[in-house]
Amino acid sequence: MVKNIPDIKHLDSNNFFLLAGPCAVESEKNVFEIAERIIKITDKLKIPYIFKASYKKANRSRIDSFTGIGDIKALKILGKVREELNIPIVTDIHSEIEATIAAAYVDVLQIPAFLCRQTELLIAAAKTGKVINIKKGQFLSPSSMKFAVNKVLDSGNENVMITDRGTMFGYQDQIIDYRGIPEMQKFGYPVILDITHSLQQPNQSSGVTGGKPELIETVGRAGIAVGVDGIFIETHPDPSKAKSDGANMLNLNHLEGLLSNLVKIRQTIVSL
Repeated sequence: MVKNIPDIKHLDSNNFFLLAGPCAVESEKNVFEIAERIIKITDKLKIPYIFKASYKKANRSRIDSFTGIGDIKALKILGKVREELNIPIVTDIHSEIEATIAAAYVDVLQIPAFLCRQTELLIAAAKTGKVINIKKGQFLSPSSMKFAVNKVLDSGNENVMITDRGTMFGYQDQIIDYRGIPEMQKFGYPVILDITHSLQQPNQSSGVTGGKPELIETVGRAGIAVGVDGIFIETHPDPSKAKSDGANMLNLNHLEGLLSNLVKIRQTIVSL
């Protein structure tokens, strides 16, 4: 499936692949800065790379939370990154009409975790012919994801990926069950571990989601050790100033060190 993503590089490196970028499109300058820095790192480490940014944030705790700079404006910025930097792009969609609109600007359509059971959304995404990345709902078991995958397959699209982003544990925390990675790999499609959203602390009394970014590398190391196919990371030059999900994002200055360590673990695993 990954090989079907346009302009993805370093597929012969035997590395994990990477989906990384800011939570949301904040500005053209911000997006290009992040994309250019990650490209340099992933080219150096020979990591297949897909730039990630949400053009719209539809699932917010509060009505005054940041949702975006304007749908078409943000999508055009993503399209410009795609064209000028020659890299594939992934972004979230939330409705059937969004699938068609976003497909004109990006290469991978991502189904948010809370929407992974939405049949019409999955069908609409599948019919665009794009690669579809389905994020596992925090409320679902790994085995249940086969039904989400089958909705895409039954709609005539075999380009599917699955992303684990943790499972709810009580009201304000999540856990990662690493047994789910090989379980979902049995479906025959790439499995990605989201190592930033898995560390979210939702449902805070302030209405702003918390997080534990100090554990990002711990989660990433464990994911690579159990053989995950890809890694998902949200990163920002200054997470404290990010307009969305700053509490669980990785500071961009730490990305190269993290990925270097994960590549070393990957090399050890594949040589066993």
